[in-house]
Amino acid sequence: MKKLIAGNWKMNGSLEANAPLVQALLMDASGWACDVAVCVPPVYLAQVQALVHGNRLNLGAQDVSTHEAGAFTGEVSAAMLKDFAVRYCIVGHSERRHYHQESDATVALKAQRALAAGITPIVCVGETLAQREAGLTEEVVKRQLAAVVHTNGHCISEIVLAYEPVWAVGTGNTASPQQAQQVHHVLRTQLQAASQHADRVRILYGGSMNASNAAGLLAQPDIDGGLIGGAALQAAAFLSIVAAAG
Repeated sequence: MKKLIAGNWKMNGSLEANAPLVQALLMDASGWACDVAVCVPPVYLAQVQALVHGNRLNLGAQDVSTHEAGAFTGEVSAAMLKDFAVRYCIVGHSERRHYHQESDATVALKAQRALAAGITPIVCVGETLAQREAGLTEEVVKRQLAAVVHTNGHCISEIVLAYEPVWAVGTGNTASPQQAQQVHHVLRTQLQAASQHADRVRILYGGSMNASNAAGLLAQPDIDGGLIGGAALQAAAFLSIVAAAG
């Protein structure tokens, strides 16, 4: 299975800064052995779409509405994202679950909206530090994934899954390769029970993966790529992770 490295710019970027970053990534694209995407704020979708058009760098979004259309000020629908040739869309990121109180059911519905529009959702699951210390890691991630499986049924093999331990997101703390692999294996087993095509699903690690730790994480049998935060804003750091996935 070809690995996927997806950059999550979060609420960062500018018209001035985005162009040289994307151009630096594209200069390296001919040597990529994995799939690569950048998930950008919605106001920059048009700019980045024009920059990546016809190239190997895939465009991604960071969120999608649970609604198809209507009086939902500030929301962005899956159909709108499709207009900009969005290939991937992050749903259920820990920041959305925490700051916007998104429930497992909401995340599952967002994944459904993306799939219906032909967009691959990158579904995030992960536990807090308190949950890990209480021994609840497996229970939490299995519950979060179960909601997505329940809502999306036979389409579950079309998603990308991302394990992002909340205690490692943006903190500089990273799960060890062994810790990450253990959870990835649990998720893989759950997917296999849900679909005979589960082996198609790429499971990314998304907790402070960087240039120095990427190789060790990506060498694990059930880690199929990375969802990259801070390092995605620096071309050299991001490209080193892409190279490690080769």
